[in-house]
Amino acid sequence: MKRRLKGIVVTVILSVTAIIFIFPLILTVSNSFMSEAEISNNYSMIGSTNSSGTSNDGSTDNYAKLKLIPDVVEIGQYYEVLIKKSQFLLMFWNSVIIVVPIVAGQTIISSMAAYAFAKLKFKGKNQLFFIYIIVMLMPFQVTLVPNYLVADKFGLVNNYLSIIFPGIFNTFGVFLLKQYMEQIPDSYIEAAKMDGAGQFQIFFKVILPMCRNGIAAMFILGFIDNWNMVEQPLIFLQDVQKQPLSVYLSKIIGGERGLAFAASSIYMLPVLLMFLYGENYLIEGIQHSGIKE
Repeated sequence: MKRRLKGIVVTVILSVTAIIFIFPLILTVSNSFMSEAEISNNYSMIGSTNSSGTSNDGSTDNYAKLKLIPDVVEIGQYYEVLIKKSQFLLMFWNSVIIVVPIVAGQTIISSMAAYAFAKLKFKGKNQLFFIYIIVMLMPFQVTLVPNYLVADKFGLVNNYLSIIFPGIFNTFGVFLLKQYMEQIPDSYIEAAKMDGAGQFQIFFKVILPMCRNGIAAMFILGFIDNWNMVEQPLIFLQDVQKQPLSVYLSKIIGGERGLAFAASSIYMLPVLLMFLYGENYLIEGIQHSGIKE
């Protein structure tokens, strides 16, 4: 009885927590189908008080009407975002141009570096990996200035490569895959060596097929992280036409709240689809890497 009661309590707590975290997502999507007038009415508490601290209707209570069901379904903002505003689609493809090479490069570089740290023996391996960990723990804002100076030295400022190159050599992917590869028994490698396989054959034909879930987890996490970047494009890409969609969303003015909700709903769609499609890979990849949440 006590165990069953404990299970019910845990289920209720987790359910409430899940609702709290998913509520902003639901609110964003529902508001994207409301007219600008309805959204303004729902959030009229913003700037609606007079000098005495009371609202314009005479009441002292100011709160937003967080409606989940629109009075009238409106899709005009989606038409404006997808058809009338070419800037949105341009920046959407800018995001794709930036993120896809970063994630693809991370997959290649991180998997090879992780194999070296996990299965090869060379002098200074532990010390070098310790440096990797230190770099991973640093906030990326710390490396922005050095990255900018290097990019400026090579003439890469206002070029996508100024963001792609630092993103490819991300240390988290190396750490994740190293932990995953260490779970693979060395007996597989020894058996491959006895059959005459070299290091590249072992890496491509033995290790990589056994790390599919770990690579998928790294791919998903890397995509989500880079899809949401804002600071790097603002600093490295001075040309507005080259900036990604994440920057566009941060510049939508307050009078376009309906447009902001519609753009946000479209913006989070690739991340949501990738997470739903790769959820099992993500969970299994993190579990086998030995990382505890």
